[in-house]
Order: sequence, then structure tokens, then C-alpha cells
Amino acid sequence: MIEKILKIRNHYATIYKFSLFAVSIILLVALFPRESTFKYDFRKGKYWMHNDLVAPFDFAILKSEEELIEEKNNISNELKLYFKIDKEFNAEKRKEFSETLDKYTNANLANQKEIITKKEAKFALQIFDTLIQKGIIESVPQIENNQSDINIVIINNNEAEEKEINDIYTVSTADKYIRDKFENQDFLQKNFLTKLIENAIFQSVKFDEILTQKEQQDLLSNISTSKGMVENGQRIISKGELITNEKFQILQSLKKEFESQLVTESKYYKIILGQVILISISIIVLILFLNAFRKDILADNKKIVFLLLVIFVMVFVTSLIIKTDANYIYLIPLCIVPVIIRVFFDTRLALFVHLVTIIMIGFLAPNSFEFVFIQMIAGIITIISVVNLEKRAQFFQTSYLIFITYSLIYIGLSLIQEGKIEQDSVKVFAMFAASSMLTLFSYPLIFVFEKLFGYVTDVSLMELSNTNSKLLREMATKTPGTFQHSMQVANLVEEVIFEIGGNALLARAGAMYHDIGKIENPMYFVENQTTGINPHDELSYDESAEIILSHVTKGIKIARKYRIPEQLIDFIRTHHGTRKTEYFFQKYKSDFPDELINEESYTYRGPVPFSKETAVLMMVDSVEAAARSIKMPDDQKISLIVDSIIDGQIKSNQFINSNITFRDIEKIKKILKKNLVNIYHARIEYPSL
Repeated sequence: MIEKILKIRNHYATIYKFSLFAVSIILLVALFPRESTFKYDFRKGKYWMHNDLVAPFDFAILKSEEELIEEKNNISNELKLYFKIDKEFNAEKRKEFSETLDKYTNANLANQKEIITKKEAKFALQIFDTLIQKGIIESVPQIENNQSDINIVIINNNEAEEKEINDIYTVSTADKYIRDKFENQDFLQKNFLTKLIENAIFQSVKFDEILTQKEQQDLLSNISTSKGMVENGQRIISKGELITNEKFQILQSLKKEFESQLVTESKYYKIILGQVILISISIIVLILFLNAFRKDILADNKKIVFLLLVIFVMVFVTSLIIKTDANYIYLIPLCIVPVIIRVFFDTRLALFVHLVTIIMIGFLAPNSFEFVFIQMIAGIITIISVVNLEKRAQFFQTSYLIFITYSLIYIGLSLIQEGKIEQDSVKVFAMFAASSMLTLFSYPLIFVFEKLFGYVTDVSLMELSNTNSKLLREMATKTPGTFQHSMQVANLVEEVIFEIGGNALLARAGAMYHDIGKIENPMYFVENQTTGINPHDELSYDESAEIILSHVTKGIKIARKYRIPEQLIDFIRTHHGTRKTEYFFQKYKSDFPDELINEESYTYRGPVPFSKETAVLMMVDSVEAAARSIKMPDDQKISLIVDSIIDGQIKSNQFINSNITFRDIEKIKKILKKNLVNIYHARIEYPSL
């Protein structure tokens, strides 16, 4: 039992890594549908490249979307509108109008001008009865937008009667009828009667929207979605045959029927097994790539989790969209994947992770070849646009390039498949535009991933290297000499890393902060002593050494207070390695030769540099500080001091943990000698005027 536990402990890293990949495969497979997938890929206007296809079962030939839309439009255009007449309401209105006429026939009215004769009243009532009997139709958009000769259905006491709309008055035609009737009459009060009738008439034929909609729904529900049958064993298409519109619709019908069939239990497990195999192969290919080209990532479980999380999130989002409506698949900003991976790692890994992601999604997406092709090209363009990410504005340029790439590929595919740009392409271009804009969310996502995984990106390094940042401004104010030294070191380190290879931006940022601990006791460091007073003259060598040594620990404390990333704190921690404060150490030995010296009191706590960038900083920091102290510098003096300092660091084993070679060190020496001579060369002494 103990042996098994020890064996597990010894292989814990491998077991944990294997578990990560296994869990990822399980989660990814869980996102996939359990329906059967139609194995043939086909496109309208192309030739059938597979073997002859025979119907495996009976199935209906479905109508195309365009055909269904056309039928629905025809129904909408031919739909009869339903109106109703309320006879009781009409009778009530007639009674009210009759009473009004009786009132104005009364000879006792005070206003003699409004008195009408019984003959006039009778004539007016006849006009009113004619209008009500024929009917005045309610004005609604449904009839205003239609032609004047359409038929409508009038419901009168549960009896339906179809009429032409011209047989019924409108408000305007009713008004014209009234005026025409009175025009040839010699009534004294015909104008008064005209207004009286106009005020009394009403829209007696009311639109029945509920009944009309019900009739429309009944008609739409009766539309057949199919237009024929294909019987089991019937040949559908032959190899090399052109896929016409008719053949395409039959193939689409077969595909839909095939994928909608109920999956038996045995078939269910076979589908899952197939999905596990395909996803496992995709993940294994990723592992093989990392093992061949990025062993450092494969060895770091946190980085593996990061990569798998990015892949899983994009597959998860895509599966949700496809389950909701597959037509919106191009709304998903898949180009976020190469942007994020490029920012944190490199272009080669960004491309490979993007390819693995879209291949997995391709198993879900309709028209998988078209989908993978579009996303692959867009991903490549995305990576090219962020190869050298130096400004935030590049994210907007990348978004624009993604939209252009999507659009051009879509136009090309449409011309090949359809020979034209479809009318509904505006919707597709809108999705491309939205997807491109959503890619901008990669910027805040980068910040989130930085905090979650403790990474630092080039974007953050550029912001941290800005000399107007709060901490660097404080450094420039309190320790101007140290600030100038750090600037000089940063320039030299950046140039060296460019030449020998490495992360120049990281090295520069680390150099800017490496002496940040001197902020607390600036006057104890010679580069800040501008008054000619040296406070070390009043201290013992041990006390002076302790102050000098403490600038490393204080620097780490200050950096963490200002939330400087750990990758930059490593430069503070290692820039002196495990060397000694040579000046005070040698002074103590010289002044007290007989006393036993505690070397730890004069030794930096370390650790020694453990990367190429931190190793270069140690060399440049020491050499630049020493070169400043040379009186009358020349090529020989600078060359001598560069060689002696770097060789001394090698002898004291400061670079044993760094991935730096002797060839690199020789190149570094040459670069430093050349640049330091240019910086500190002797100048001509100009005569006084």
C-alpha cells in the first residue's frame, strides 16, 4: 500500500496533467449533440463527388425556405378580411337620429333658422337609412393598403356574406352621397340637414381583427411543408451529377430526416464513442505540438489549464448559439482565441490553438467546410495583425481586418455557389460586423486572464514601462540619479536582448523597476548624492552594507504595494544574485585585517538569475554603474571593466540557473563595450570664450 502511495506521489505531476486533459475531453464531449450526423457534404451548383446515393428509407421532400415564404405571402395577399355589423347598435343610432329630426321640426323652437319641415326630415331620414343599410366601412390599414376591388366578408347576425369593397360606403363616399342627394333639392335648410346627417353617420361595418387573424392562422397552418416523397431504395443522385436546386432540396430533406430520427440506445453510445475519439485526437494533436515546440508550456500545468479553458469556453459558447439558432453562428467572435493566445504566448501557438478550436467546432457547425475555411483565414489575418502588439489601437485595426476578411470570403463563396449575392446577405454582413466588434472584448479579457493566472502581457509591459506611471514618477522625483541609471540600463538591456533573443519588452520593464527599493533611502546611494555629503561616513561598514543590501527587499515590498507583476519583481529579486557589497566588504577587510568577518552581513540574499532576461540585467546593471565611475573613460578602460565584471559574475556562479550560453555572453560583452564607449567617450574640452 505504501509503495503504491509513493508511486502515485512520484508520478503526481504526470497524473495531474493526464487528468486535466481527460476532464477537458469529457467536458467538450458533453457539449456535443447526440443526434446522428449526415456524413455527406454537398453544395448547390457543385458536382456530387460521392458514390451513387440511394434513399435508405421513405422521406418527404421538404419545400425550400423561399417556397414557404412565397406561399405565406400569397396567403397574406389573398386573405379575405372579416367585418361585422351590429344591427341593434344601428337601430339605436337610427332612433337617436330620428329623435333629433323630430326636435328640429318642432315649431316652438326659439331659433327659427333651425326649424325644418316634416318633408325635409323625412328626406334626411331616408338618406340616413340608405347609408346604414348599405353600410359605412371602418377605415383600417388592411384595406387602405389593398386595391379597391378586393372582396371582404361581412358577418351579420352570424351569417357571412362576401361583398366587394366598392359596394360599401367609406366616410368620404358617404359624405359625397349626402351632398349629391341634397344638391338637386330646393330645401331651405339643406345645408343644415347636410351637417346634421354628417354628424350622425358612423362606421357601421367594423373590422373583426380576431376573426381575420384566426382565418389567416388556419390557412398558414394548412400549408404543406413537403412537395412529394422519395421511396426507400430510390436513387437520389449519381456520382458526378450536378447538384441542381431540385436535387439540393431533396438532399437537404434527407439530411434533416436522417438527423431527426430517434437514436437507439446502442447507437447513442456509438455516437458518444465517436465524439470521444474525435475530440481526443484533437487534444492529442495539441499535446504533440506542445511537446515538439513548447515543452515549457506542457511542463506548466497553469498554462495548460489556460489553453484548455480558452478552447472550452469558445466551444461552449458556439454550442449554445447553435442549439438556439444555427443561423447566428457567424456572430460568435472566434478570432478572440488567436488574439488572446498570441498576447500571452506566440504566433505559432496562437495559430495552432485556433485551428484545434475551429476543427472541434466544425463538428457542430452546419456547412462545416465553409465554416472552418472562413474561420481559418480570418484567424491567420488576426494573428498577422497582432504579431507586434504595441498599441491598443491595433485591436481596432484587427477588428476591421476581420470584418473585411469575413466579407470577402463570403462574397467569394456566394459567387461560386449561387453565382450572385443573395438578398438576405445584409443580415450576414451585420453578423460579421458584430463578430468583429465583439473581438474588441479580447482587451478586457486579457486583463481578466492576467489577474486569474498571474501572467503579464506585452500590453501591460508597455504600460508599466511608461515613465509617467505613478511609481516611476516617484522614483524620478526622489532618486533622480537612480532613475537615470535605470533608464540607461533599460536601454542597454533592451538592445542586448534584441540581439541574443528573448523578451525585450519584459527585460526593459524589469530594468526600469530593478532599483525601485532605493526610494526609501536615496541619499545612501552614490548616484543620488549631489550635495557632496556621504551619510555612510557616519556609519559602520556593517550598517552601511545592511542599508545597501536592504534596497532589494524594500524594492520587492514597494513593487507588491503598487501591484507590480511577479515577473518584474523577479528582476528586483535577482539583479544582485548572491554577490557581495564589495566596497564595504573590502573596506572592512582592509581596516580590520585581524578580525573575523561575517560574510553573510555583506552578501545579497539572492536568488541568482534564472532566465536570460534577468541574467542580462545583472551584467548590464553592474557594468553600467562601474562605467560611470571611470575617470577619463576610453575604449581600453571600458573593455577591461566589462570583461572583469562579467567574468567575475561567471566565476561566482551567478548564471548557473540561466538559459544563457558562453556565445551569448561574448555577444553581450561586445554590445556593452560598443554602447558604453559611445555613451561615456571622452569629449573635446572646448576653450573658454
